[in-house]
Amino acid sequence: MPGKSSGRSRSPRSQNARVRDDSAGRGRSDDDNSGDAAQQRSDPESVARLICLRQLTAAPRTRAQLAATLRRRGVPEDAADAVLGRFAEVGLIDDAMFADAWVESRHHGRGLGRRALAAELNQRGVERGDIQAAVAKLTPETELATARALVERRLDSTAGQPVQVRVRRLAGMLARKGYPAGLAYRVVREALEQAGQDHAGAGLDEDELIDAELAVSEPD
Repeated sequence: MPGKSSGRSRSPRSQNARVRDDSAGRGRSDDDNSGDAAQQRSDPESVARLICLRQLTAAPRTRAQLAATLRRRGVPEDAADAVLGRFAEVGLIDDAMFADAWVESRHHGRGLGRRALAAELNQRGVERGDIQAAVAKLTPETELATARALVERRLDSTAGQPVQVRVRRLAGMLARKGYPAGLAYRVVREALEQAGQDHAGAGLDEDELIDAELAVSEPD
């Protein structure tokens, strides 16, 4: 109706002002990006230090992980190596400590066995010696106790199923978490015996267990 204002229209002046503000914002963004690129060319080590510090603030990283991030960000290799070397000297990067903490956390948090833990550390670029030292701290007794606890938690979910199915599922679960086939069968057999189920003749398909062991990079 004439004389009433809907409150929705904007004056040409205000619309033009908003367009100018948006254009100015885009210009500042372009200037910032060009400034970052210029800094990376003039002082790549400062850029590398900043990237690494931000990464390490978010979560612990291995040297290989940080190096990969720097490559993706276009940091020259010599600058990246210099910064990573200094970070390692002062203890900001410590792959051996990372491996120890990873084994402790992932074993107690996810129940992973040594084989799966070694595979995960290898994927993150930890050197073989550091992997072996970290995994060796997980004793066979601890690994066995964890395997038993995992099977105990899953046992009820397989109740009522044929014994062959129960054995396959429980042993396969352990294999995918990085436990060797022999230990998996032993733990499952003990659990079924304690549950009063005769597992004689159930058997394990060795090929299935081997396939499961090879899938430890994606433990369930």
